[in-house]
Amino acid sequence: MATKFFRVFTEGDTTDGRVIKRKWIEQMVATYNPDLYGARVWMEHLRSPYPDSTFKAYGDVLAVKAEELDNGRLALYAQIDPTPELVAINKARQKIYTSAEIDPDFAKTGKCYLTGLAVTDSPASLSTEMLKFAAQASTNPLAARKQSPGNLFTAAIETTLEFETTMTTADTTQPLLDQIKALFVAKPTTPAAKPTEPTDTAAALLEVAGQVAGFSNQLAESGKATAKELADLSGKLTASEKAFTDLKAAHDKLTTDFTALQAKLDADPASSSQRAPATGGDGNAVVGY
Repeated sequence: MATKFFRVFTEGDTTDGRVIKRKWIEQMVATYNPDLYGARVWMEHLRSPYPDSTFKAYGDVLAVKAEELDNGRLALYAQIDPTPELVAINKARQKIYTSAEIDPDFAKTGKCYLTGLAVTDSPASLSTEMLKFAAQASTNPLAARKQSPGNLFTAAIETTLEFETTMTTADTTQPLLDQIKALFVAKPTTPAAKPTEPTDTAAALLEVAGQVAGFSNQLAESGKATAKELADLSGKLTASEKAFTDLKAAHDKLTTDFTALQAKLDADPASSSQRAPATGGDGNAVVGY
């Protein structure tokens, strides 16, 4: 199940002392394509080739988008499809921060691309301390976790996985008229209170809704009638096809019998009877002159 979009990072510092530029975020939004290269969710930026490892993949990044914050900075938001393990971990308040892995020159295109997303227990404040350490260190302590030496990790931001809501069966089967009435008729605030009557505008809309609902019922009945007619036509067509098949079989049999009889006569000409000689008026055979 896909999550709602959540903020991954904003333009600014990274864990290796570089600064994420606004155009990088814009490029990531423009270029991200999970069919081309899907970014996966990892534990602490560590990747294991074994599916039963603690450091296996914990989901996939489905989409990204950019939004400008009140402070004028541009932020990257992501939507992921987490595994059940990641959902359970997040509900247990473990690994609640996310950090993105960015390739600033993806596939030698000269454009930034989101290549991975990590869950971690390091909040943004601790990441700031690591920023200073990583920037000043002669060897980046996170270098071993990168897919490419040029990749960079963003400061971790707390993430709560919220899932997209879908309508329940009860919602989808509730009549249209009842749904519209619920929008305009106030619900009682106490057990003794009574719902208020709809306003004139609401009453007019309810009347229109009733007409729409009636029209919808007519369409449904019309659809049922059409389906019955199609079923009857289908039955008639099947019967016609059977009659044609039977007639063709009888025709084929007659053709076969006639061909066999003709072949038999051609093969045995003596079997055909010879005509008797003609007789005269006196009963004697007429002899040719």
